[in-house]
This record gives sequence, structure tokens and C-alpha cells, in this order.
Amino acid sequence: MNNGDTHSPVLDAQQAEAFAGSKCLITGGAGFIGSHLAEGLLANGASVVVLDDLSGGHRENLPKGTSLIEASILDDSALREAMAGCRFVFHQAAMVSVPESVDKPRECVEMNVDGTRRVLQASQELGVKRVMFAASAAAYGGDPTLPSRETHAPDPWSPYAATKITGELLLRTWSMCYGLSTVSLRYFNIYGPRQDPKSAYAAVITAFMDRVARGDVPTILGDGLQTRDFTFVRDVVRANLLAASSPKDLKGEVFNIGTGSASTLLDVLAAIAAAAGREIEPGFAEPRAGDVRHSCADIARAREVLDYQPMTSLEAGLAMTYESFLRDASGRQEGVA
Repeated sequence: MNNGDTHSPVLDAQQAEAFAGSKCLITGGAGFIGSHLAEGLLANGASVVVLDDLSGGHRENLPKGTSLIEASILDDSALREAMAGCRFVFHQAAMVSVPESVDKPRECVEMNVDGTRRVLQASQELGVKRVMFAASAAAYGGDPTLPSRETHAPDPWSPYAATKITGELLLRTWSMCYGLSTVSLRYFNIYGPRQDPKSAYAAVITAFMDRVARGDVPTILGDGLQTRDFTFVRDVVRANLLAASSPKDLKGEVFNIGTGSASTLLDVLAAIAAAAGREIEPGFAEPRAGDVRHSCADIARAREVLDYQPMTSLEAGLAMTYESFLRDASGRQEGVA
């Protein structure tokens, strides 16, 4: 069941007016980020259509009032049916697993590159006002200069990263050649309620929460001092709404969406322990080969152009996420019983 864990993102009257009575399409909207985005749009007066084949999303994630078309973005007929009459398109659908992209590069390119091309072409032909694209901090590679800035040269280390960079270029191309307004939002490490434990986004935080909730010892791969820019999903939703409602003439610009600060894995575990009311000493194991040591976003461009500012602290975000995790775990147990 959708527990409504996020509040409506804070928008001013002019920004909110952009969504009142507007029809919006979210590709991949039954997924973690997409379903929160659906909540935010509905709360601001939009009508929401979701196109999702449910390969990575869940029907129960969708808030009441959402229309679901169960199909892939590679299905042109379903895509056009879902998009008809839409003012905004939020393109979240993708193969998001880096290991899967390495194992299945052809499928990754088909979904993330050709799928994005199909979304853009349909948006252009059906008169969509603006397309927002879920880009990725994976564009910066495995050893980025920090903080990561949008002007840094891309350095893809996986088919997934390469396809996300290609997606950004396609959005820019459709703006320059066909006049379609587009914007790419490079997500950093997104977390929050309803995060699928099997999701590529969820590995560290959900694994920690699972072990803490069970009373087991969490295991950190490495020394725990590696850092990430952990960003609460509510702030990502707000970034999308700000990009869609911006009066600026956006033509494929790329923006980092993070917090602008780095937290260690030890910081994350301490915040989860505080939410659980426990003192926790983790175990340690060898780090995984190829893991990025540090990651942090420079969000100056998003702040300047979109008026984006993260509003949720790591401690507050993890407390809400842990509360939701416990509630969901209890619901799963009751379902089994």
C-alpha cells in the first residue's frame, strides 16, 4: 500500500500554477522515484499518467488517482496513447543496474538510448511543452574530480553510464533541431521510502536498515570512510517540478541534483542507528573492486537556474526512510501470515 511518506514539495504559486489542470506522463512511474514524482504532481493539481511495464516498478507504489498503462516505452502505440494531451513528460524509465548493463549491453542500449529517442520523437510530434530526463552521476566516471560539475568531461565506466550520457545528448539534439524544450537532471545517490531492496539505487541504505531492524550486525565493505552525496527523494521530486515549471528557455541543459555535501557510510549507519534508538558497531569486509571512493555534486548551476535547494537533512531523511522500512516490513510479514 502507498503510505504517502512524502509531503508535497514546496512550490510558490507561480510554479504550482504550471501543473494545475495539466496532464503529465511519467515513464517508469511505478518505480521508486517515479511514484514519488506522481505524488508530487497530483498534490500540485496535475493529472498523471504512468507508462510502466512493471519490470522494475510495482503497481502498489502508485498513488490513488494515477492512470497506469502497463507497457514498455519501446511500444510506440502505448507510448503515444499515454502521451496524448500531455503538457509535461518526466522520463524515468530505464535499465538502471550497472552490472545488468555490463551483462546485457544490447538491451541496455535499446532501452536507454532508443527508448529515449522514442520518447523525444513522440513528445515532439504530440506537442509536449517540456521533457525532463533522469540522467545520472555515473556520467562522471569512477575517479571524478570533486565536486562534480556539469562542465567536467564525461567518463563512462559502464554501458549504463554511456547510455545515460547519450540520452543527455539526444535531449539537447531534440531541442536544437526540433524546438522541443528539454532538461537533464543528473541524480546522485537517491534514497527514501518505498525504495525497492532489489533496486540498484538501494543497496547500501536498505541493506543497513534490514540488518539493523533484525538486530544483526551491518557489514561495511571497506573502511566506511568512502563518501556519497545521499539525496532524499523528496528533493529530487522538487527538482523535477522546478525544471518543468521554470519560465526559462531550457534547451537540453544538464543539472546536478544532489545535496552538495558528502556523507560517509559511517555517517549513514550512525543516522540509521539513531533512528532505531540503538548503538551499533558495524563489521567490516574487503571493498568491492571498482567501487567509487568518493562522490559529491556541485549544485551551483541547479541553484542558480532552477532555484533548486535540497531541503531534507541526511538525519531527517533516513529517519523517515527507516520508519517507512519498518512499516513496510511489518506489512510484508502480515501478508505472509
